[in-house]
Amino acid sequence: MPNRRQRKAQPEPEPIPVLTTRATVIDVGAPLDGPEQAAGWLRSAGEAELADDLAVLNRALHAFRLASADPQAHGIGREDALVLRLGYGDGEQVADGLWTDARELVDPGPRRRRRRIPAAQARFAALLTGRQTGLAGEELVLRSRLDLDEGRDREAALQLLIALDAVLAELPADPAAPALTERLEELRGLHEGVAAAAQAALTGPLGAAEREAVAHALARVEAALRARVAATPQ
Repeated sequence: MPNRRQRKAQPEPEPIPVLTTRATVIDVGAPLDGPEQAAGWLRSAGEAELADDLAVLNRALHAFRLASADPQAHGIGREDALVLRLGYGDGEQVADGLWTDARELVDPGPRRRRRRIPAAQARFAALLTGRQTGLAGEELVLRSRLDLDEGRDREAALQLLIALDAVLAELPADPAAPALTERLEELRGLHEGVAAAAQAALTGPLGAAEREAVAHALARVEAALRARVAATPQ
């Protein structure tokens, strides 16, 4: 029988280290009075405290984006972190990113996100294959939403005016337009209020009424875009 050369098992490649960054947000506004109070705070702290910390971190990242003039710099969401912890410690500890005690937060929303994933994946595939097209207004609306959620009301108002103009120009020519007649009329009726808020944003912070107008109009534009997706064959 012919000799067959035995193939030598190839060694597994060594894993390549991945660059990660650790960020620590320190709350110095309300010092904890002793170990018992600190332990009690840690037991009760959760998603609300985490949301506040992420808001602080994203404000810092936004400042870095402006200071570095880097359009690729961006904020993060809860799902972007590998590990999220809440903890407490003394001044020297927390300054070094350490703590006396801490606990890891488990994401409470994986089940809720799983329900959204199939629809998002179907549209993702449709966009990649060219069966559907994205609108310029969709991207602009996302930018306005981010600004509003992170407290940049002036930027949100200015961005929303451009987004609304884009959506009102694009949707009438969209294949889903027959199903969006009432929504388009609603958006046209919101244009004056959005334009007034954007004009006010050019000169200073928005008032409560102007911010509410922006928030309401943004939500209605988002609803119209969701209706457009639902009315478009996958």
